[in-house]
Amino acid sequence: MSGSRVLIVDDDKLVREYLEEALTRLGHQVSTAMDGQEGIEIIETDDFDLMFTDIKMPRLDGLGFLAQAVRRQPETPVIVLTAYGTIESAVEAMKKGAYDYLSKPIDKDLLKLTVERALQKRRLVRENRALRSLVEQEQSIAAIVGTSEPLRQVVEMLEVIAPQPVDVLITGPSGTGKELVARALHWSSPRAEKPFIKMNCAALPEGLIESELFGHEKGAFTGAIKTRKGKFEAANGGTILLDEISEMPPGLQAKLLRVLQEREFDRVGSNDTISVDVRVVATTNKNLVQEVNEGRFREDLFFRLNVVPIYLPPLVKRPDDVPALISHFVDKYGRRYGREFEAIDDDAVDYLKAQPWPGNVRELENRIERAVVLAKDLVIHKSDVSLESPSYDVSPQADGGSFGAVTVAELEKKHILQTLKELGFNRTKAAEQLGISIRTLRNKLNEYREQGEDIPKG
Repeated sequence: MSGSRVLIVDDDKLVREYLEEALTRLGHQVSTAMDGQEGIEIIETDDFDLMFTDIKMPRLDGLGFLAQAVRRQPETPVIVLTAYGTIESAVEAMKKGAYDYLSKPIDKDLLKLTVERALQKRRLVRENRALRSLVEQEQSIAAIVGTSEPLRQVVEMLEVIAPQPVDVLITGPSGTGKELVARALHWSSPRAEKPFIKMNCAALPEGLIESELFGHEKGAFTGAIKTRKGKFEAANGGTILLDEISEMPPGLQAKLLRVLQEREFDRVGSNDTISVDVRVVATTNKNLVQEVNEGRFREDLFFRLNVVPIYLPPLVKRPDDVPALISHFVDKYGRRYGREFEAIDDDAVDYLKAQPWPGNVRELENRIERAVVLAKDLVIHKSDVSLESPSYDVSPQADGGSFGAVTVAELEKKHILQTLKELGFNRTKAAEQLGISIRTLRNKLNEYREQGEDIPKG
């Protein structure tokens, strides 16, 4: 990385001149200081990409300069220069934050290689910082899209609880953004520098969930060929998201309760207790009170999870969020597919606001992505976002009355059955189009059959 700013701190004039000439030839801008004190005065006003410092110097030695440099410019690598008999001091400097050391007399080839590596590290640190900043912007509370009153209340709640290590239960229908809210909670908290670990409680067979959560010792069961950490250990210091918590087997609910109460657990096959500092965020699209009443979920676990409840209503209950979400997704997928749109037709926005959205925000996102890909010009029209051959209209005038004349459940039912019919009753494609899981679609279809609908099985 030529053109970098380099500071050399050494009381030996010959060494300073040698390094200055060598680094200048490599294309770097070089400043020099005669001792550590002069070096401190320079870095108080100038930033550098790389620093060199000798160990033994008058007024302020290399270790003293290093301590100040690491504090004032923590991202700048410092290379220590050592003479015969000062290797131990160089090792001490490494422990205190120096990037590397070079022994005098300094070999030019080794100097070039060490400088390249140090500047590469500096570049990676900057890129990681920029990437983390971007992630924080995209996943923080400020990135939650919407202006409706229900969403405003959610955002206000998140801002209050984010700094606290309190556990949170997020409920709401599939596709409403529960995971997005959980991530925003993590990235807006003091735990943002620590891991965010997700565990889908419905994704694994019952026999594997305990090992996935708590880890196991070598030989704990057939196939356990080595000791393995679980999700809770991996999330130590950070946040663990227990997605679809309602699907957790009853036998594991008691073990999870212990973790929530004591913040400790045992790996499978071990009697050694492991303590962790983890914030637990659980999500579900089911009514956990009903699950408790019907004996499928522990009451004590529910109360322990439900310290701070957050409910995300379906999109049809917050239509004011639809325009902002449309703009967000058009921008997102426009950048992904290299298309810059000039406008979104008002008819398209009104049409989308009137949809039942059984798949909620996820379904809307899928619809907008399709429109971005297939739109014929730089304006997204109603024809770009509507179903290919809709046989029903969900506008307020559809039933000759107000929107309230048709229940949300009826609109949802029509929408699901219409989509399924258009896709030749291909459930996988229909679930993808609707933005819901196959399990959710299957449950909906079973419900509709009980209502008398003639739906092919398959």
